[in-house]
Amino acid sequence: MGEPSHPVGRGRLMKKARTSRPAGAVEATVLRLAVLLQAGATPHAAWRHLASAGDAVAGRIADRAAAGVPLPEAIEAEGDADDAWLDIAAAWEVAATVGAPLADCLRSVAAALRDAQEARDDVRIALAEPAGTARLMTWLPLAGLLLGGALGFDVLGVLFAQPVGIACLVAGAALLLVARGWTRRLVRAAQPLPGMPGMHAELTAIALSGGASIERAEHLVAQAPGGPRAGGGETASVLALSREAGVPGVELLRAAAAHERHASRTEGRLRAAKLGSRLLLPLGACTLPAFLCLGVAPMLLGVLAATPLPGMPG
Repeated sequence: MGEPSHPVGRGRLMKKARTSRPAGAVEATVLRLAVLLQAGATPHAAWRHLASAGDAVAGRIADRAAAGVPLPEAIEAEGDADDAWLDIAAAWEVAATVGAPLADCLRSVAAALRDAQEARDDVRIALAEPAGTARLMTWLPLAGLLLGGALGFDVLGVLFAQPVGIACLVAGAALLLVARGWTRRLVRAAQPLPGMPGMHAELTAIALSGGASIERAEHLVAQAPGGPRAGGGETASVLALSREAGVPGVELLRAAAAHERHASRTEGRLRAAKLGSRLLLPLGACTLPAFLCLGVAPMLLGVLAATPLPGMPG
């Protein structure tokens, strides 16, 4: 089979409404597909069987394939730049091009997707507590306003009527906005990175398992759906080790991909652990001063306004 083309019309397939799918749904679909293929079903028949079993994604892919769209493009239309379906489409296209066992390739990619999803889940769980605490602390200055009003102080009158109070209001609001933006940036930076670590090595292993040369494997991976993937340098070093040691590179590449996923999980946990201490920066530099400006200062000004000066009539 010749190398697949990438027509311009492929981009139109990508522009469709997407609904969120539960974590693990992609891996479950791919594993069922691998079982059907290993049992002897043709690729088109396997997708139709999944569709008849109620898999909505498989139904859309089967409909596109029935309309004459090549299966890699039909699968790619379910994904975007960060979606697992792009990796499935890439693995399918590379395996079909080199003649690698499609069922085994899909099992390998499904396992990789599962590992990557578990790593993202670990990071999200680790981030939940510090991120929630950060969001709660941004409401501290507003809680100060409510507290002052509950204690009987005319904090709103001070903030909106007195020059010093207006200055406190402007400074507190500005600090609060800075704190919220700063916190969001810190939380966003600690989020899991998009894409699946080690996918470049996985796709190269698929191409080599079908008998492709290293040069052709690199070309196929570069042209696969989803565009060039990170990790080419690591893949090249593994292939150099394979040539020097005279051992097959497929298992070395899959081991390298597993190591990349493990390293990504560890880095994600470290980012989540560091987030708790980094969130102290916007808390101390912005949130607490905003609380002083919006909560404490109006109460003090209210007390001073209500207290007659010595020698003045009460």
